[in-house]
Amino acid sequence: MQDLMKKLQEEIATLEHEFRSELPKEILRARELGDLSENAEYHAAKERQGLVNARLGQLRKRLAELSMIDLQKVPRDRVGFGSTVVVYDIAKTEEMTYRLVASEESDVKNGLISTSSPIGRGLLNKRAGDEVRIVAPGVTLQFEIVRLTTIHGDVLE
Repeated sequence: MQDLMKKLQEEIATLEHEFRSELPKEILRARELGDLSENAEYHAAKERQGLVNARLGQLRKRLAELSMIDLQKVPRDRVGFGSTVVVYDIAKTEEMTYRLVASEESDVKNGLISTSSPIGRGLLNKRAGDEVRIVAPGVTLQFEIVRLTTIHGDVLE
């Protein structure tokens, strides 16, 4: 989670620099070109300024939400945020490993699934040994939880 928070802070810093330094210069340059009603550079810079400002708001909100996560409230005996879960896919007869992460970190191909995804939601609060039936768009999955490692480092089988 620290990596994600650092990544968000870096993106905020980059966008703040653009918002406070680069975009005002672009707008000033565009204004110097004359008539603002037909000035494409001016309108493009103003539109970019609005987009950057909106993104900054989103990033600041998400950073605040992440900093409010109390790891003491994340379960030690069940699947929760940060857990690594080894599941046995009953239909495919194979084991797969998933790690539950924040939506910004999700990368299904690498086993990183969001806690808000259908699989993530289906695994939350389950224990090692539980069988889980997950209805996802176009498919129903059946897993058995083989092993669970919580964010605290507890390994449960």
